[in-house]
This record gives sequence, C-alpha cells and structure tokens, in this order.
Amino acid sequence: MSKLPKAMSYPMKPTGKKALPFVPTEIHVSTVMDEKGPLGILSIQTTEGLLDIALDLQTADVIVDAINAIRSKLDSDGSGI
Repeated sequence: MSKLPKAMSYPMKPTGKKALPFVPTEIHVSTVMDEKGPLGILSIQTTEGLLDIALDLQTADVIVDAINAIRSKLDSDGSGI
C-alpha cells in the first residue's frame, strides 16, 4: 500500500474513545490552482458537517490505492460490491 510522504502524514493521538464514523451524504469534486499548481478538492457532506480535502496528484493516487484496497476487501466477502 502506498504511504503519504512523511511531511503530509499526521498520526492521530489515541483518546481512549472510539469516534463514530461520519456517514457521507453528498460528494463533490472540483479543482483549484495554487502557487504550486492544480489541486483537486474533494468535498464530502457528512452527517457531522462538511469535510473538504485538498489533494495533489501524489495524494490523490494514495487515496485511489486505499479505496481500491477497501473495494477488494468488500468484494472478497461475496457481496458483489
């Protein structure tokens, strides 16, 4: 599995409590330009509010790899997803 570059990796500190997952209700994509070039913006409306994620090409590739890993695990359970 691909890893984010160290400068972009932000490990979370355990709090002892497990948070409920945010449930996506709407997803939008767009692009913007910054001083380093284009960025993809992934906007996810969730049950807890709006989550905007800026992605450069390398990070977008890592996200795609992660989603493909999830898809293969979901498909391996025989559900056909």
